Amino acid sequence: MKAGAKYFVAMANHHDNFDNYASRFHGWNSTRMGPKRDIVGIWAEKARARGLKFGVSNHGAHVWHWWQTAYGYDPEGSRAGERYDASTLRKEDGTGTFWEGLDPQDLYGGPVMPLPDDITDAKAAEQWHEAHDAVWDEAPPEANPGFVTSWYRRCKDLVDSYRPDLLYFDNHDLPLGQAGLDMAAHYYNASLAWNAGRMDVVLNTKLLPSDRAGALVEDVERGFRSEIVSNPWQTDTCIGDWHYRRDIFENKRYKTAAGVIHRLCDVVSKNGNLLLSVPIKGDGTIDSEERRIVEEIGAWNALYGEAIFGSRPWRVSGEGPTTLPEGLFGESSLRPFTGEDVRFTRKDDALYAVTLGPKSGTVSLSSLATSSSTGAGQVQRVEIVGAGAVPFTADSNGLHIAIPERAGHAFGTVLRISGRGLFDGG
Repeated sequence: MKAGAKYFVAMANHHDNFDNYASRFHGWNSTRMGPKRDIVGIWAEKARARGLKFGVSNHGAHVWHWWQTAYGYDPEGSRAGERYDASTLRKEDGTGTFWEGLDPQDLYGGPVMPLPDDITDAKAAEQWHEAHDAVWDEAPPEANPGFVTSWYRRCKDLVDSYRPDLLYFDNHDLPLGQAGLDMAAHYYNASLAWNAGRMDVVLNTKLLPSDRAGALVEDVERGFRSEIVSNPWQTDTCIGDWHYRRDIFENKRYKTAAGVIHRLCDVVSKNGNLLLSVPIKGDGTIDSEERRIVEEIGAWNALYGEAIFGSRPWRVSGEGPTTLPEGLFGESSLRPFTGEDVRFTRKDDALYAVTLGPKSGTVSLSSLATSSSTGAGQVQRVEIVGAGAVPFTADSNGLHIAIPERAGHAFGTVLRISGRGLFDGG
């Protein structure tokens, strides 16, 4: 919370089909094995106690393709043709193990086409598998109704038990056809029941079809928007990798706090939210480098959060030389922002301009030129947030602001601009 976060999202399950909560319909969960704790429940309690909205991410629909390989075999070598665990392990094989009493088929998701009961000969079984493996590779999850039913029951249990304020599906559009639609309807109807008839939840998916814009909130994973989007959206990224990697810590290859703040300003200026992952170690802690980064983010937000939290986009998102790739997974091609890049937000009667890097001397904002239809209005005062008013002039080329040496912050300068006609309607 000290970092400025307003919502917290915990992973409910990932592609490995393991539930990190007290799942009533799936024995492969964190209360029965591993830590033997309700991880989601603990995060929910801690987050809400600190005034944060609480969300969960559900990756369970990917289990299907993630685990289908486990029903295959090596095509060559000394064990060629020998089926992998998913085809051979059964509940009774768990006797005396940590998974005693559980069915491996529940973990692996079940095959698209189970071996017919009348095939008992090993050679006949192998021939049957060879004839159908190509079908396995192409079949959608809906080909196994049992898998879809299990996904729905577990997701409904997750929603009903923890009442998340945000539900993130790691899928392109809603997962699993009708089951995904039914889950969305249940989640929204549940919110109405929880909140006395008021809708107060967020449902995330990726690559949202245009006909569902506004019905769901699109997530742009490790990606960008080039301009303001009319409907709220979210990007999710990580300061390192999606899981904890010691080599990233040892080689200090995390995103910098400055880079995170610049990303936050860019996203918010375009009507988005930033969901930032800070990977934790196996014992639930973060390393010293991660802590330093988070603390630096928090320190900036404490000083300049007024330009971010509760703000809305302005008429344009910003200006500057750095261009952004539109869509998912564009981080690898991004050039660092500079002090010449500026992002705009507005709140109440103030317009904020944030440089995405340190800046001194003259800042010229062409969007506020006296001849610009975008910035039509009369600027009356310009302040560096936390440092007071600074001199400025305006002409047909832009608003020109004098920034003293060492003013503002090492991450960039936050300007508060006020005047007449800067916003639609006044």
